[in-house]
Amino acid sequence: MRPFLPAFALLAAIASPASAQCGGNFSDFVAALKTEIRAEGLSAGQADAFLSGVVQDARVLRADRAQSFFRKDFIEFSRLLVSQNRMQVGTANLAKYAAIFNRVEADYGVSRGVLTAFWGLETDFGAFQGDFNTRDALVTLAHDCRRPELFRPQIMAAARLFARGDFDIAGVGAWAGEIGQVQMLPLDIERNGVDGDGDGHVNLRGSAADALLSGAKMLQSLGWRANEPWLQEIVVPDGLDWAETGLETQLSTADWAERGVRAREGALARGLKGSVVLPMGRKGPAFMAYPNFSVLFEWNQSFAYVTTAAYYATRLLGAPVYQAGNPDPLLSLEDMKALQSKLVARGHDVGDIDGILGALTRAAVQKEQARLGLPADAWPTPDLLARL
Repeated sequence: MRPFLPAFALLAAIASPASAQCGGNFSDFVAALKTEIRAEGLSAGQADAFLSGVVQDARVLRADRAQSFFRKDFIEFSRLLVSQNRMQVGTANLAKYAAIFNRVEADYGVSRGVLTAFWGLETDFGAFQGDFNTRDALVTLAHDCRRPELFRPQIMAAARLFARGDFDIAGVGAWAGEIGQVQMLPLDIERNGVDGDGDGHVNLRGSAADALLSGAKMLQSLGWRANEPWLQEIVVPDGLDWAETGLETQLSTADWAERGVRAREGALARGLKGSVVLPMGRKGPAFMAYPNFSVLFEWNQSFAYVTTAAYYATRLLGAPVYQAGNPDPLLSLEDMKALQSKLVARGHDVGDIDGILGALTRAAVQKEQARLGLPADAWPTPDLLARL
Protein backbone atom coordinates (compact mmCIF):
# COMPACT_ATOMS: atom_id res chain seq x y z
CA MET A 1 0.00 0.00 0.00
CA ARG A 2 1.97 2.98 -1.22
CA PRO A 3 0.51 6.36 -2.12
CA PHE A 4 3.76 7.48 -3.70
CA LEU A 5 6.56 5.80 -5.58
CA PRO A 6 10.08 5.20 -4.22
CA ALA A 7 12.64 7.88 -4.89
CA PHE A 8 14.82 5.62 -7.02
CA ALA A 9 11.85 5.00 -9.34
CA LEU A 10 11.60 8.75 -9.87
CA LEU A 11 15.30 8.98 -10.67
CA ALA A 12 15.00 6.19 -13.21
CA ALA A 13 12.00 7.87 -14.74
CA ILE A 14 13.75 11.19 -15.16
CA ALA A 15 16.46 9.42 -17.15
CA SER A 16 13.94 8.00 -19.63
CA PRO A 17 13.65 10.12 -22.81
CA ALA A 18 10.19 8.70 -23.56
CA SER A 19 8.78 9.48 -20.16
CA ALA A 20 7.00 12.68 -21.29
CA GLN A 21 4.69 10.84 -23.72
CA CYS A 22 1.16 10.56 -22.38
CA GLY A 23 -2.49 11.19 -23.20
CA GLY A 24 -4.16 11.09 -26.59
CA ASN A 25 -5.76 8.09 -28.19
CA PHE A 26 -5.17 5.01 -26.03
CA SER A 27 -4.61 2.68 -28.98
CA ASP A 28 -1.98 5.02 -30.40
CA PHE A 29 -0.36 5.16 -26.97
CA VAL A 30 -0.19 1.36 -26.78
CA ALA A 31 1.29 1.21 -30.28
CA ALA A 32 4.03 3.61 -29.20
CA LEU A 33 4.65 1.46 -26.13
CA LYS A 34 5.15 -1.59 -28.35
CA THR A 35 7.80 0.26 -30.31
CA GLU A 36 9.58 1.31 -27.14
CA ILE A 37 9.37 -2.19 -25.68
CA ARG A 38 10.99 -3.62 -28.80
CA ALA A 39 13.77 -1.07 -28.33
CA GLU A 40 14.30 -2.66 -24.90
CA GLY A 41 15.35 -5.85 -26.69
CA LEU A 42 12.08 -7.79 -26.78
CA SER A 43 10.90 -9.37 -30.00
CA ALA A 44 7.79 -8.19 -31.82
CA GLY A 45 6.03 -11.31 -30.61
CA GLN A 46 7.00 -10.67 -27.01
CA ALA A 47 5.89 -7.03 -27.18
CA ASP A 48 2.56 -8.08 -28.70
CA ALA A 49 2.06 -10.77 -26.08
CA PHE A 50 2.93 -8.42 -23.22
CA LEU A 51 0.36 -5.83 -24.32
CA SER A 52 -2.26 -8.26 -25.58
CA GLY A 53 -5.69 -7.24 -24.30
CA VAL A 54 -4.43 -4.21 -22.36
CA VAL A 55 -7.20 -1.83 -21.25
CA GLN A 56 -7.54 1.42 -19.35
CA ASP A 57 -8.72 0.87 -15.79
CA ALA A 58 -10.88 3.71 -14.50
CA ARG A 59 -10.67 2.26 -10.98
CA VAL A 60 -6.94 2.91 -11.00
CA LEU A 61 -7.40 6.61 -11.73
CA ARG A 62 -10.04 6.92 -9.01
CA ALA A 63 -7.69 5.27 -6.51
CA ASP A 64 -4.82 7.53 -7.58
CA ARG A 65 -6.86 10.63 -6.83
CA ALA A 66 -8.39 9.44 -3.57
CA GLN A 67 -6.04 8.15 -0.84
CA SER A 68 -8.17 9.54 2.00
CA PHE A 69 -6.83 6.65 4.11
CA PHE A 70 -3.64 8.65 4.70
CA ARG A 71 -5.48 11.64 6.21
CA LYS A 72 -5.88 9.87 9.57
CA ASP A 73 -3.71 10.95 12.48
CA PHE A 74 -0.98 8.67 13.79
CA ILE A 75 -2.90 7.33 16.78
CA GLU A 76 -5.98 6.49 14.74
CA PHE A 77 -3.90 5.12 11.87
CA SER A 78 -1.62 2.97 14.01
CA ARG A 79 -4.43 1.57 16.14
CA LEU A 80 -6.30 0.61 12.99
CA LEU A 81 -3.33 -1.06 11.30
CA VAL A 82 -1.52 -2.62 14.27
CA SER A 83 -4.43 -4.79 15.31
CA GLN A 84 -4.40 -7.69 17.74
CA ASN A 85 -4.77 -10.07 14.81
CA ARG A 86 -1.78 -8.58 13.01
CA MET A 87 0.25 -8.91 16.19
CA GLN A 88 -0.70 -12.56 16.60
CA VAL A 89 -0.20 -13.55 12.97
CA GLY A 90 3.02 -11.55 12.73
CA THR A 91 4.44 -13.27 15.80
CA ALA A 92 3.44 -16.66 14.42
CA ASN A 93 5.11 -15.91 11.08
CA LEU A 94 8.31 -14.82 12.77
CA ALA A 95 8.50 -18.35 14.18
CA LYS A 96 7.24 -20.14 11.05
CA TYR A 97 9.72 -18.44 8.72
CA ALA A 98 12.61 -18.19 11.17
CA ALA A 99 15.04 -19.81 8.73
CA ILE A 100 14.21 -17.25 6.03
CA PHE A 101 14.55 -14.39 8.49
CA ASN A 102 17.93 -15.75 9.54
CA ARG A 103 18.97 -15.40 5.88
CA VAL A 104 17.46 -11.91 5.70
CA GLU A 105 19.53 -10.73 8.64
CA ALA A 106 22.71 -12.58 7.70
CA ASP A 107 22.72 -11.58 4.00
CA TYR A 108 21.25 -8.08 4.13
CA GLY A 109 21.37 -6.94 7.75
CA VAL A 110 17.68 -6.01 7.75
CA SER A 111 15.69 -6.66 10.91
CA ARG A 112 13.13 -9.46 10.75
CA GLY A 113 10.77 -7.17 12.62
CA VAL A 114 10.87 -4.57 9.87
CA LEU A 115 10.28 -7.09 7.07
CA THR A 116 7.45 -8.71 8.98
CA ALA A 117 5.84 -5.34 9.65
CA PHE A 118 5.78 -4.38 5.98
CA TRP A 119 4.65 -7.88 5.03
CA GLY A 120 1.73 -7.56 7.42
CA LEU A 121 0.73 -4.00 6.56
CA GLU A 122 1.11 -4.34 2.80
CA THR A 123 -0.80 -7.58 2.24
CA ASP A 124 -1.73 -9.18 5.57
CA PHE A 125 1.16 -11.61 5.08
CA GLY A 126 0.20 -12.36 1.49
CA ALA A 127 -3.52 -12.94 2.16
CA PHE A 128 -4.61 -9.96 0.04
CA GLN A 129 -2.19 -8.70 -2.58
CA GLY A 130 -4.56 -6.42 -4.49
CA ASP A 131 -7.21 -6.85 -7.15
CA PHE A 132 -5.98 -4.58 -9.95
CA ASN A 133 -4.42 -6.07 -13.06
CA THR A 134 -0.81 -4.92 -12.69
CA ARG A 135 -0.03 -4.51 -16.39
CA ASP A 136 -3.24 -2.54 -17.02
CA ALA A 137 -2.66 -0.36 -13.95
CA LEU A 138 0.83 0.63 -15.08
CA VAL A 139 -0.27 1.39 -18.64
CA THR A 140 -3.27 3.37 -17.37
CA LEU A 141 -1.10 5.51 -15.09
CA ALA A 142 1.55 6.04 -17.77
CA HIS A 143 -1.14 7.15 -20.25
CA ASP A 144 -2.63 9.53 -17.67
CA CYS A 145 -0.76 12.84 -17.78
CA ARG A 146 -0.57 13.42 -14.02
CA ARG A 147 2.62 11.41 -13.36
CA PRO A 148 3.60 9.55 -16.55
CA GLU A 149 7.32 9.93 -15.86
CA LEU A 150 6.93 7.71 -12.81
CA PHE A 151 5.08 4.86 -14.45
CA ARG A 152 6.43 4.47 -17.99
CA PRO A 153 9.78 3.07 -16.78
CA GLN A 154 7.82 0.59 -14.67
CA ILE A 155 6.13 -0.70 -17.84
CA MET A 156 9.51 -1.23 -19.47
CA ALA A 157 10.75 -3.13 -16.41
CA ALA A 158 7.59 -5.25 -16.38
CA ALA A 159 8.13 -6.07 -20.06
CA ARG A 160 11.70 -7.17 -19.40
CA LEU A 161 10.52 -9.33 -16.50
CA PHE A 162 7.84 -10.80 -18.77
CA ALA A 163 10.48 -11.76 -21.33
CA ARG A 164 12.37 -13.80 -18.75
CA GLY A 165 9.23 -15.44 -17.35
CA ASP A 166 8.92 -13.44 -14.13
CA PHE A 167 5.84 -11.31 -14.92
CA ASP A 168 2.30 -12.59 -15.43
CA ILE A 169 0.18 -10.25 -17.58
CA ALA A 170 -2.93 -11.64 -15.87
CA GLY A 171 -1.49 -11.09 -12.40
CA VAL A 172 -3.10 -8.68 -9.93
CA GLY A 173 -1.69 -6.33 -7.33
CA ALA A 174 -2.11 -2.82 -5.95
CA TRP A 175 -3.57 0.06 -7.96
CA ALA A 176 -0.16 1.69 -8.51
CA GLY A 177 1.47 -1.43 -9.94
CA GLU A 178 3.03 -2.96 -6.83
CA ILE A 179 3.34 -6.73 -6.92
CA GLY A 180 3.44 -9.54 -4.41
CA GLN A 181 3.47 -10.16 -0.70
CA VAL A 182 5.60 -7.12 0.14
CA GLN A 183 4.33 -5.01 -2.78
CA MET A 184 7.33 -4.16 -4.94
CA LEU A 185 7.26 -2.32 -8.25
CA PRO A 186 8.66 -3.94 -11.40
CA LEU A 187 11.83 -1.84 -11.22
CA ASP A 188 12.22 -2.94 -7.59
CA ILE A 189 11.93 -6.57 -8.64
CA GLU A 190 14.23 -6.23 -11.62
CA ARG A 191 16.98 -4.67 -9.53
CA ASN A 192 16.53 -6.48 -6.23
CA GLY A 193 14.53 -9.63 -6.89
CA VAL A 194 15.90 -12.73 -5.14
CA ASP A 195 15.07 -16.34 -5.97
CA GLY A 196 14.76 -17.30 -2.34
CA ASP A 197 13.25 -20.75 -2.82
CA GLY A 198 15.64 -21.83 -5.59
CA ASP A 199 13.06 -22.59 -8.29
CA GLY A 200 14.77 -20.44 -10.92
CA HIS A 201 12.24 -17.60 -10.81
CA VAL A 202 11.46 -14.56 -8.68
CA ASN A 203 7.85 -15.01 -7.63
CA LEU A 204 6.82 -12.38 -5.12
CA ARG A 205 3.17 -13.42 -5.26
CA GLY A 206 3.52 -17.09 -4.44
CA SER A 207 6.80 -17.41 -2.55
CA ALA A 208 7.31 -15.92 0.91
CA ALA A 209 11.03 -16.62 0.63
CA ASP A 210 11.31 -14.70 -2.63
CA ALA A 211 9.23 -11.81 -1.29
CA LEU A 212 11.04 -11.41 2.03
CA LEU A 213 14.56 -11.74 0.68
CA SER A 214 13.77 -9.39 -2.22
CA GLY A 215 12.35 -6.82 0.18
CA ALA A 216 15.42 -7.09 2.37
CA LYS A 217 17.77 -6.66 -0.58
CA MET A 218 15.82 -3.58 -1.68
CA LEU A 219 16.09 -1.99 1.77
CA GLN A 220 19.81 -2.75 1.84
CA SER A 221 20.21 -1.11 -1.58
CA LEU A 222 18.39 1.96 -0.30
CA GLY A 223 20.90 2.42 2.51
CA TRP A 224 19.69 0.26 5.41
CA ARG A 225 22.43 0.04 8.04
CA ALA A 226 22.90 -3.45 9.43
CA ASN A 227 22.35 -4.16 13.11
CA GLU A 228 21.12 -0.65 13.91
CA PRO A 229 17.74 0.37 15.35
CA TRP A 230 15.17 2.43 13.46
CA LEU A 231 12.65 3.70 16.02
CA GLN A 232 12.45 3.75 19.81
CA GLU A 233 9.82 5.18 22.11
CA ILE A 234 11.13 7.95 24.33
CA VAL A 235 10.06 10.26 27.15
CA VAL A 236 10.68 13.96 26.56
CA PRO A 237 10.85 16.73 29.17
CA ASP A 238 8.28 19.52 29.19
CA GLY A 239 11.01 22.10 28.73
CA LEU A 240 12.49 20.64 25.56
CA ASP A 241 13.18 23.09 22.75
CA TRP A 242 10.43 21.89 20.41
CA ALA A 243 12.06 23.61 17.44
CA GLU A 244 14.80 20.95 17.66
CA THR A 245 12.29 18.14 17.11
CA GLY A 246 11.47 16.64 13.72
CA LEU A 247 13.43 14.76 11.11
CA GLU A 248 15.33 17.86 9.96
CA THR A 249 17.31 17.93 13.24
CA GLN A 250 19.71 15.11 14.05
CA LEU A 251 21.72 15.11 17.26
CA SER A 252 23.77 12.45 18.98
CA THR A 253 21.92 10.42 21.57
CA ALA A 254 24.34 11.84 24.12
CA ASP A 255 23.19 15.35 23.19
CA TRP A 256 19.55 14.31 23.49
CA ALA A 257 20.25 12.77 26.89
CA GLU A 258 21.75 16.07 28.04
CA ARG A 259 18.47 17.72 27.02
CA GLY A 260 16.54 15.32 29.24
CA VAL A 261 15.36 12.88 26.59
CA ARG A 262 15.38 9.25 27.73
CA ALA A 263 14.25 5.91 26.43
CA ARG A 264 10.97 4.68 27.82
CA GLU A 265 12.54 1.23 28.15
CA GLY A 266 16.24 0.40 28.14
CA ALA A 267 18.66 3.04 26.90
CA LEU A 268 19.11 5.23 23.84
CA ALA A 269 21.41 3.67 21.22
CA ARG A 270 24.97 4.73 21.94
CA GLY A 271 27.10 6.27 19.23
CA LEU A 272 24.22 7.08 16.88
CA LYS A 273 22.47 10.24 15.83
CA GLY A 274 18.73 10.51 15.98
CA SER A 275 15.74 12.80 15.63
CA VAL A 276 12.96 13.33 18.13
CA VAL A 277 9.75 12.56 16.26
CA LEU A 278 6.41 13.74 17.66
CA PRO A 279 3.75 12.32 15.28
CA MET A 280 1.00 14.34 17.02
CA GLY A 281 2.98 17.10 18.64
CA ARG A 282 4.41 17.57 22.11
CA LYS A 283 1.27 16.22 23.84
CA GLY A 284 1.26 12.88 21.99
CA PRO A 285 3.55 9.86 21.49
CA ALA A 286 7.28 10.49 21.22
CA PHE A 287 9.95 8.48 19.41
CA MET A 288 13.65 8.58 18.65
CA ALA A 289 14.10 8.05 14.92
CA TYR A 290 17.50 6.67 13.96
CA PRO A 291 19.08 6.81 10.46
CA ASN A 292 17.36 3.59 9.34
CA PHE A 293 13.97 5.24 9.89
CA SER A 294 14.61 7.59 6.97
CA VAL A 295 15.34 4.64 4.67
CA LEU A 296 11.76 3.46 5.14
CA PHE A 297 10.50 6.56 3.33
CA GLU A 298 11.99 5.08 0.16
CA TRP A 299 9.47 2.26 0.54
CA ASN A 300 6.52 4.52 1.29
CA GLN A 301 6.51 8.30 1.49
CA SER A 302 3.55 8.65 3.87
CA PHE A 303 4.74 9.86 7.29
CA ALA A 304 1.86 8.19 9.15
CA TYR A 305 2.39 4.91 7.32
CA VAL A 306 6.15 4.79 7.82
CA THR A 307 5.91 5.69 11.49
CA THR A 308 3.21 3.06 11.98
CA ALA A 309 5.25 0.38 10.17
CA ALA A 310 8.36 1.24 12.17
CA TYR A 311 6.40 1.16 15.43
CA TYR A 312 4.74 -2.15 14.46
CA ALA A 313 8.20 -3.63 13.85
CA THR A 314 9.29 -2.71 17.37
CA ARG A 315 6.11 -4.20 18.82
CA LEU A 316 6.75 -7.49 17.03
CA LEU A 317 10.14 -7.60 18.72
CA GLY A 318 8.77 -6.96 22.20
CA ALA A 319 8.24 -3.22 22.64
CA PRO A 320 5.15 -2.12 24.59
CA VAL A 321 2.18 -0.18 23.25
CA TYR A 322 3.17 3.49 23.04
CA GLN A 323 2.00 6.09 25.53
CA ALA A 324 -0.64 8.04 23.61
CA GLY A 325 -0.75 11.14 25.79
CA ASN A 326 -3.49 13.68 25.15
CA PRO A 327 -2.73 15.43 21.86
CA ASP A 328 -4.87 18.08 20.19
CA PRO A 329 -7.13 16.61 17.49
CA LEU A 330 -6.15 16.61 13.84
CA LEU A 331 -7.46 19.52 11.78
CA SER A 332 -10.39 18.74 9.50
CA LEU A 333 -9.72 18.14 5.82
CA GLU A 334 -10.97 21.60 4.91
CA ASP A 335 -8.91 23.30 7.62
CA MET A 336 -5.80 21.34 6.67
CA LYS A 337 -6.15 22.42 3.05
CA ALA A 338 -6.68 26.01 4.17
CA LEU A 339 -3.55 25.75 6.32
CA GLN A 340 -1.52 24.36 3.43
CA SER A 341 -2.73 27.17 1.18
CA LYS A 342 -1.66 29.77 3.75
CA LEU A 343 1.72 28.09 4.13
CA VAL A 344 2.24 28.16 0.36
CA ALA A 345 1.29 31.84 0.32
CA ARG A 346 4.08 32.42 2.84
CA GLY A 347 6.61 30.74 0.55
CA HIS A 348 6.67 27.21 1.97
CA ASP A 349 6.76 24.05 -0.12
CA VAL A 350 4.09 21.66 1.15
CA GLY A 351 3.74 19.55 -2.00
CA ASP A 352 0.15 19.05 -3.08
CA ILE A 353 -2.60 20.90 -1.22
CA ASP A 354 -4.30 17.63 -0.36
CA GLY A 355 -5.22 17.90 3.31
CA ILE A 356 -2.57 15.32 4.26
CA LEU A 357 -0.12 16.24 7.01
CA GLY A 358 3.03 15.01 5.33
CA ALA A 359 6.68 15.74 6.04
CA LEU A 360 6.77 18.96 3.99
CA THR A 361 3.67 20.37 5.67
CA ARG A 362 5.04 19.45 9.10
CA ALA A 363 8.31 21.25 8.39
CA ALA A 364 6.47 24.36 7.22
CA VAL A 365 4.18 24.29 10.26
CA GLN A 366 7.17 24.10 12.58
CA LYS A 367 8.84 27.10 10.95
CA GLU A 368 5.69 29.18 11.25
CA GLN A 369 5.17 28.13 14.85
CA ALA A 370 8.71 29.27 15.66
CA ARG A 371 8.15 32.57 13.84
CA LEU A 372 4.96 33.22 15.80
CA GLY A 373 6.46 32.26 19.16
CA LEU A 374 4.33 29.12 19.51
CA PRO A 375 5.65 25.72 20.69
CA ALA A 376 7.31 24.56 17.48
CA ASP A 377 6.31 20.89 17.61
CA ALA A 378 5.11 20.67 13.97
CA TRP A 379 1.55 19.79 15.00
CA PRO A 380 -0.99 22.22 13.47
CA THR A 381 -3.78 23.57 15.64
CA PRO A 382 -6.80 25.84 15.04
CA ASP A 383 -4.85 28.58 16.85
CA LEU A 384 -2.02 28.37 14.31
CA LEU A 385 -4.49 28.41 11.41
CA ALA A 386 -6.17 31.51 12.84
CA ARG A 387 -2.86 33.33 13.34
CA LEU A 388 -1.77 32.67 9.78
